[in-house]
Amino acid sequence: MALRRIAVLVLSAATCALAPGLAAPAAGAVTPSEQVRQAPIPLSKGGDHLRVTVTGSGDAGLDGTHELKCHPTGGDHPKAEDACRALDKVTRWGKDPFAPVPSGTACTMQYGGPVTAHVTGRWAGRPVDATFKRDNGCEIGRWDKLVPLLPSAAS
Repeated sequence: MALRRIAVLVLSAATCALAPGLAAPAAGAVTPSEQVRQAPIPLSKGGDHLRVTVTGSGDAGLDGTHELKCHPTGGDHPKAEDACRALDKVTRWGKDPFAPVPSGTACTMQYGGPVTAHVTGRWAGRPVDATFKRDNGCEIGRWDKLVPLLPSAAS
C-alpha cells in the first residue's frame, strides 16, 4: 500500500512537471470554474419581463410604471434596449443583480433624494421583487448599477 502511494505521488509530480497547464493557476489568473461563474447567464427561453415603478422623483416624466421585456426587447420602458443591455452586463452566475445591500455593510451617509423604485417580474428565469432607494451611499451605488433600467439621478 505504501509503495502504491509513492508511485501515485511520483506520477502526480511528473505529470505536473511535464504538463504545466495542469499546475495550479498563477495568482490573479481566472480558473475555468471562475470563468463559468463570471460568464453571463443564458437567456431565458420565454424572455425576461420586469415591471418598474418609480415614485418620488419630483419629475412626472420619470414617475410611473413601465414594462420592460428582454430577449426579445419590448414593453413601454423609455430606454428598453439600453436597459436590457445593462441588465445583461450585470447578470452573472451566483450574483443577483437585484439583491439588497447585505446587512451590516458600512455605507456612506449620503442622501440621493426621496425617489424609490420597485421592480417585479422575472429575470434570468428567477422571480424578482426588489425595492430601491437612494438614502445612503450603498443604496445609491446599487441604484446606479441598474441605470438605465432605473432612471439616472441626472435625468
